[in-house]
Order: sequence, then structure tokens, then C-alpha cells
Amino acid sequence: MTMIDGKKFIVFSALIVCMCCIAIVLQSQSRVPQKQKSGKIIVVTTLFPLYDIARQIGGDAVEVKLLLPPGVEAHAFNPTPQDMMTIESADIFIFTGKFMEPWVDKVLGSIANKNIVVVDASIGTKQINAASHTAGETEGSIDPHIWLDVDNMNTMVDSITRAVVAKDPKNSVMIEPKSLEYKAKLAGFDESMKRMIPSCASKEIIYGGHYAFGYFATRYGLLYTAAQGLAPDSEPTVQDLTALVDQIRKEKIRYVYYEELSSPKVAEVLASETGASLLLLNAGHNISKTQLSSGTTFLDILQADKQNIQIGLECK
Repeated sequence: MTMIDGKKFIVFSALIVCMCCIAIVLQSQSRVPQKQKSGKIIVVTTLFPLYDIARQIGGDAVEVKLLLPPGVEAHAFNPTPQDMMTIESADIFIFTGKFMEPWVDKVLGSIANKNIVVVDASIGTKQINAASHTAGETEGSIDPHIWLDVDNMNTMVDSITRAVVAKDPKNSVMIEPKSLEYKAKLAGFDESMKRMIPSCASKEIIYGGHYAFGYFATRYGLLYTAAQGLAPDSEPTVQDLTALVDQIRKEKIRYVYYEELSSPKVAEVLASETGASLLLLNAGHNISKTQLSSGTTFLDILQADKQNIQIGLECK
């Protein structure tokens, strides 16, 4: 091979290397979520109640993304690399607190987006201890289901409203009225529950799922017993189930509630042993793909819960 051929070979090889590098960069960029060119504020939320608040008050000013895939049980969720890139692309990232999403600190410590506004929606809420525990859970653990108290939801609406307005103040004229409208709807539901509960023949909820309705029961003066602790994968002991069966029989409870997006096997056991019927009580962590595509709201979930409580507690 001559010297000229060698130079041609070197140049040709260099071109091939450059083309490969360009292809790799382009492929990598295609996998990274890109900023919206519409001018909308990109909001990423962890759980459905936050997603619903953001989309209801943000309207056309926001592009809201639910990090939790539809149909996935919230307590079992851990973010994937793709989820981390979704957070990286956000203008605002909203979560409900360290007790519900313990992975958040680690994720936020690894992202490069320094302009992201992070909203811990639990700040300013009234938090209570869970009354039900299973092995491995500390007595006095904080109940993370803060959105099931209307006062807490109002606090969360205010926090999210402030974050969206701060990101783009010109939208305040549109967003602040929507925020007040959302809170008015919450107040309407709250008042309807408070009117209904005194008419109920029973005030006791037996829940064949994890301890999710502590806030709800406290607010409306209900007795609430859950078969499991704070985690949906916690298993009640034989003694726990036996005690619940005895309680249902003794108090002649006609309905046992089961939870959304988890196996209803515990509730089914309680029902089969006692002759009770089953009703859904949805804590609203997440929704199904069908519900998401049809536009189901958090208030829709609360209204459906109210209807099933009316049936199960025999309210007028």
C-alpha cells in the first residue's frame, strides 16, 4: 500500500468514526424527554391526587405528567431511569412527602436540572399517626395518605398554585380562580359527607386492605379497622383475620370494603367467612388506564366512595 492510500484510509476511518459518534448522540437525544415548545409549564407529579390538582388549576398553561403508571400500586413504585429523565425535563416536580415517596431525596440529588421547582405537598398539612401496624412497621408511624382530608387537600392546592404562578406569573389571572373553584368543589363534597354521616345506621368501616383511610375516618367521625398495616403487601396474621371475622359477626356488619389496584383476597376471605358483601373504597393513589383516558377526577373517586359508604353504612 502506498503512502497516499494510507492517508486515504486514515481519512476514511476518521469519517466513519465521526458518523458513528453523530449517530450515537442523535440516538441518545431521541431517548431524552425534550422541553415542550408550546410554552406550557411542564409539571410532573408522583400520585394521582397531585396530578388532578395540577391539571385542574393549571388548565392550558400546564402540561401535567403522572409519574406513576396507570394501574400500578403506588406503595410499590420505584422510579426507572426513564422516570428520572421525565423528572429531569420538568419545570415543577410535586410529591406528597418522605413517608409516601422515600426515594425522592435520592432522585433529586442525582438530577442536573437546577431550575426545577420542587414541591413537597405535605408541608403545612396536618399529619396523623397510623393506628394499624404489621410486623416491620414502627408503632406511631405517620400515615402518608394526607390527601384524604379536605383541609390537607386545600393546603396542597395552595402549594401547587403558588408554584405554578411563581414559574410564570402572567398565568395568575387564570390559575388563581381555578384554584378557588377546585377548593369550592372540595368544600361541597365535605359538606355533603358531614350531612350524610349522622343518618347512617352504622359508623364502622371494615377494610380488607392496607391502612389508608385514617384521615378520612377521623374527619367524619367513623370507626375504621384495616386488615393490613400501612403497606399493601403486609400480610395480616391468622389471629388478625380471626379477630376481624369475630368482630364482623358480633356487630352484624353487612359489608366489607376492598381497595383499588390490589388483590382483594383478604376482603374476600372476610366476606366468605361472614356472609358479608363487598364494596370498593378507593383511596385515590392512582387510577386505571381507562379511567385516566376518560378524564376521571379525584372528586369523581371521592363521590364514588361516598356512594359506597352510603350503601355499606346504611345511610339515608
